[in-house]
Amino acid sequence: MGGLLDFHFMQNAYLAGTLVAVLAGAAGYFVVLRGQSFVAHMLSQVGFPGAAAGVLLHISPVLGLLAFCGAGALAIGALGRDVDAGDRRESAAVGSILALALGLGLLFVRLHGGGTQAIYSFLFGSILGITDSDVQLTAAVAIAGLALLAAIGRPLVFASVDPDVAEARGVPVAALSTAFLLILAVSVAITVQIVGTLLIFALLVAPAAAAMQLTARPVAGVAASIALSVAVTWIGLALAYYTNLPVGFFVTTLAFGAYAAVRSARALAAA
Repeated sequence: MGGLLDFHFMQNAYLAGTLVAVLAGAAGYFVVLRGQSFVAHMLSQVGFPGAAAGVLLHISPVLGLLAFCGAGALAIGALGRDVDAGDRRESAAVGSILALALGLGLLFVRLHGGGTQAIYSFLFGSILGITDSDVQLTAAVAIAGLALLAAIGRPLVFASVDPDVAEARGVPVAALSTAFLLILAVSVAITVQIVGTLLIFALLVAPAAAAMQLTARPVAGVAASIALSVAVTWIGLALAYYTNLPVGFFVTTLAFGAYAAVRSARALAAA
C-alpha cells in the first residue's frame, strides 16, 4: 500500500474512491430498501452522455455528469411512483430515454474527435484520469450529498418502508422521493469516475444488498454498506494498479463476491 501511495495519481484515485464509496454505500442502502435498482441503472446510463458532453465542451466531465444525472432524476421524480410500480407506459418512456442517452453519448464522443480512451474510461472507469480538481469537486459533492441524506434519513426510511402510512401521517413522501433521487444522481455522477457507467450499478447495489442480509437496523445497515463499499473500492484499486486491468471489473467482482458470501453464509446458518 505504501508503494501505491507514492504516486500522485494513485493518491487522487484513493481519495476520490473513498469519497465515492462512502456516498455510494449510504445511498445504495436506500436504493435497495426502496426497490429502485432500475432507477439507479437508468441514471448510470444517462451519465454517459453527460461525461461526453463535458469533454466536448472542455469542462470537467464530472460537471456534465452532475447536470445530466440531475436532469434524469428530476424527470423520474416527475413520473412519480409509476416507474417503480412497473407501469408499461412509464417503462417504455424510461427505455426511450435510455436509448436517447446512449445515442447522445456516442454523438458527443464522435464530435469530440478524440481516441477511444475517453469512451473506454466513461464506460469502465479509470484510475489515471482523476485530477486534483476532480478530487476537490468529488469531495464537495460527496459532503453535500451525505449531509442531505443525513438530514432526511429518518423520514426517508419511514417513507420507504410504508409510503402510504407515512403520507397519511404528514410525511412529504413525494418531496423526499425527489430529494433522494437527486442524491442518487449525485452518487452516480461521482462514482462513474471509478467504475464507469456500465458497472456503477454493482457498487450502488451489491454492498447495500449484502449489508441488508447482515442486519435489519437502518443505521447498522448503512454503516455496513459503507464499510463494504470502501473495502471493495480500496482492494479493487490496488488490484487494478498491479494487474493493469480495469478497476471497474475488480470493484464489481469483489462487491458481488461479498454479497454472494454473505448470502451463502446466512443460508448455511439457517439450514
